[in-house]
Amino acid sequence: MMNDRTATTAAMLFPTVRPAPALTIVGALVLVGGCFEEAVVRIEAGHIAEIAGSEGRAADTSLDGRGRLLLPGIIDLHGDAFERSLMPRPGVRFPTALALDEADRVMAGFGIATALHGVTYSWEPGLRGRETFLALTKALRGLRGRLRCDTHLHLRFEVHNHDGLEEVAPLIADGTIGVVAFNDHLADIEEDLANPEKAARYPGRTGLTIEDFRALMHRVGGRAAELEATVTALAGMAAAAGVPMLSHDDADLATRARYRALGARIAEFPLTRAVAADARARGEHVVMGAPNVLRGGSHKTGNPSAAELVGAGLCSILTSDYYYPAPLHAVFRLVGEGVLPLERAWDLVAANPAAALGLADRGRVEVGRRADLLLVDPGPDDAPRPDVVANLVEGRRAFVSTMV
Repeated sequence: MMNDRTATTAAMLFPTVRPAPALTIVGALVLVGGCFEEAVVRIEAGHIAEIAGSEGRAADTSLDGRGRLLLPGIIDLHGDAFERSLMPRPGVRFPTALALDEADRVMAGFGIATALHGVTYSWEPGLRGRETFLALTKALRGLRGRLRCDTHLHLRFEVHNHDGLEEVAPLIADGTIGVVAFNDHLADIEEDLANPEKAARYPGRTGLTIEDFRALMHRVGGRAAELEATVTALAGMAAAAGVPMLSHDDADLATRARYRALGARIAEFPLTRAVAADARARGEHVVMGAPNVLRGGSHKTGNPSAAELVGAGLCSILTSDYYYPAPLHAVFRLVGEGVLPLERAWDLVAANPAAALGLADRGRVEVGRRADLLLVDPGPDDAPRPDVVANLVEGRRAFVSTMV
């Protein structure tokens, strides 16, 4: 969980540009205390000041919530779709700040209030290499206070990137990095290179020929003796800063146990139901991709169904992964299929990720919490299609539809 020092530093890095005006939301069905009730919500200084049955004293402005739902803003623990904004076609790059602005606009329009960009820092050059990582860090600092979403870094650290520890150490210490995930895709990449169709994507992503990339991969694999020291050092940095840690793509119970022992209390995208069950039995959060729910299963053969894990109580958090509209629509799909009622399903994208990250100031509609609020038109009862009418981030209008 984030400690006070980390949270304070993060607030300094991403401050609010201007105080939000007082605002009243009237007529909406508000998710309060685990159930929906019609209420008036008054916002002052970016926080929920009052939840009442009548409008009370006048505010600067108001939003008409009649026929709509008022929900806590989505907390997207892991989203990496911004990579397509950086490189929409293989080898075609656009300015980092522009790419982040594009992703920010899309996220706000689909209800994301708190965004953790899943930035991969790998031993690869190119899109997931050192230069891109440092450029993203610099750009986010430069955009502080100007982004619509409350945006932070989720470091997806490839554990064979031994030389990258020096770069990430100060960014973990000063709160720039809000989450650390341990990634190991070396074997997957080696498998990809044996498939001509999959191998073809690496030259565009890395700027290397297949032959040069294969040679680099073998050199990296030859440093396997350094792996334990690198993982232990990274875990120590995160623990010292109070930064939450995740294990990624755990294939078996031994892998989950290894990272649990290092302090990784969140299991992200476990590859088996047994790993998810083990984590939940120990009171740990399990993260799955919302696109998995929308597609009716994972895009990777053999991976667990997120909807089935949710229904069995083995998945507690859904995240956008590679598709920003997914959390909003996945929740309503789960509701439509009878997996969970909306009152519980919404916890997958708000209250639960807030708890996992130690963000006690958001995730629920309660007096005193941040006014990260989402006004949603759920659509007709027989064919729900959620439409974001307004997205408030700390009381500011990050997105407002013409429908409001």
